[in-house]
Amino acid sequence: MVAVDLAVLAVAGLAALLADGDAAVAALVGGLVTSVVIFTGTAMVNLVAGLVPSLSLLVALMTYTLQLVVMVAVFLALSRSSLGADATSRGWLGAAVITAAVTWLVGHLVTATRARIPIYDLPAQPPAQPPVQPGKGGGE
Repeated sequence: MVAVDLAVLAVAGLAALLADGDAAVAALVGGLVTSVVIFTGTAMVNLVAGLVPSLSLLVALMTYTLQLVVMVAVFLALSRSSLGADATSRGWLGAAVITAAVTWLVGHLVTATRARIPIYDLPAQPPAQPPVQPGKGGGE
C-alpha cells in the first residue's frame, strides 16, 4: 500500500507543478479512493480465502463487481462536483487512478511471484524406509 500511496503522491505533485492546485487535489482524491477500494477488496478476498477457501472465487468475483460499482458511483459524484469541473482536473484524476491501479497490480504480481506456496502438502512424517541390506540392491 505504501508504494501505491507514494505513486499517487508523485502524480499529485506533478499535477501541482504542471497544472494547478485543483488538479493536484483531484489526483489525490482519485488515487486515494482507488487505493482504498483496491485494498479493501484485497483484504476481503484474503480473509475469505483463509476462512472458507471454497468460497474464494465467488467472493473474488463479487468483490470485483462491487469495486466497479463503487468506483463508478464515486466518479459520477466527483464529475458532478467542482473537482471534475474542468478537463485538466479530470485528466489528472484519471492519471492518478491508472497509476494507483497499475502500481497495485505490479506490486501484487511481484508479491505473488515471490511467495513460497507449496504445490502439494508434505506428510507430517516421511514414510519409514526399510534399511538397505548389503548385497540386496544397495548398489554394491
